[in-house]
Amino acid sequence: MMGCMAAYASNDALMKLVFLQLGFFQAIFLRGLVTILLLSIIVILRHEFHFRISARNKIMLALRTIGEIGATFCFLGALAHMPLANATAIMQSVPLVITLAAAIFLGETVGWRRWLSILIGFVGVLMIVRPGMEEFNVWSLLTLLAVVLVVLRDLATRELTAEASASFTSLIAAIVLTIMSLLLLPVSDWNPLILESFSLLTGAAGILIFGYLFSIMAMRVGEISFISPFRYSILLFSIFFGAVIFDEYPDTWTLIGSAIIITTGLYTIHRENRHRLGNATSG
Repeated sequence: MMGCMAAYASNDALMKLVFLQLGFFQAIFLRGLVTILLLSIIVILRHEFHFRISARNKIMLALRTIGEIGATFCFLGALAHMPLANATAIMQSVPLVITLAAAIFLGETVGWRRWLSILIGFVGVLMIVRPGMEEFNVWSLLTLLAVVLVVLRDLATRELTAEASASFTSLIAAIVLTIMSLLLLPVSDWNPLILESFSLLTGAAGILIFGYLFSIMAMRVGEISFISPFRYSILLFSIFFGAVIFDEYPDTWTLIGSAIIITTGLYTIHRENRHRLGNATSG
């Protein structure tokens, strides 16, 4: 799982570099072409092309794709204009928001401890975003919107049956994302594609696929309760890449807010595991 998080952080860092050379939608479009090629190879090798999908899965797949595309545009748009560590830290609130959304929209039971954990976690988010202060900007809001859209994607993914494989659903999202980027090219700059830009894009797409494969391997081999906390290692990698590549160093408030988000997120995972174990025992 740490390999997966290192891959995702590397992809974010490479895309941030690409945005310095290419137009926003140009970069996403070109990365999408490489991603589609690589994912298609994986899907073909795994014999996971499915043209007959149930009506319910089609709805969930559509919602998942909307969430995936929206989150990608919002997060990468923010990433191009704000420090890598700050954007990544805000995204770590996703588990807290998923718990909140599952309680509100799916009727899942959430005890007072997890409600308190969610509330404290949001305090950590506010410490990073700092509304009303000089550091606050529209890019922080865009990252928060990305969090909401990731939650939509993950909740829709949770409702998908095994009929729609992970590789196939990722391929669908990549195709739609690339088409949307193509349609939006007229509102973006189009710069000459030099060897450096092409290498960065190819590397970003390849690393993204590796992250996806590492994630599947971790989820299949390891216990979810054990590997889930390692997701937060992405923040360490993002801080490292931000410092080494972009000379970005998180301030004290960002570090404290990140620590609060991670602590409350880990506690929420712990409580959910206990709740799940209790239900399994009683069943």
